[in-house]
Amino acid sequence: MTPDNNVGIQPLAERMVERNLRPADLVRAAPGHVTFKMVSRACRGRRLTAHSQRLIAAAFNQAAQTQLTPADLFTYSA
Repeated sequence: MTPDNNVGIQPLAERMVERNLRPADLVRAAPGHVTFKMVSRACRGRRLTAHSQRLIAAAFNQAAQTQLTPADLFTYSA
């Protein structure tokens, strides 16, 4: 039996709204390869790999000038 891949809205989405950030801001700020599709899936709660979570967290931190971990932005572990 496979785990459910959709886990609901993530803290990442809430923090993006708080800081008035859009997916394009994360894609632009990303130090690695981050796509709009990755950010969209991350916000909606689609399970991402640990690597993708780290990329999204790094992009968020760069755009928002914070130092959050993937555990701060996602309610599940990869």
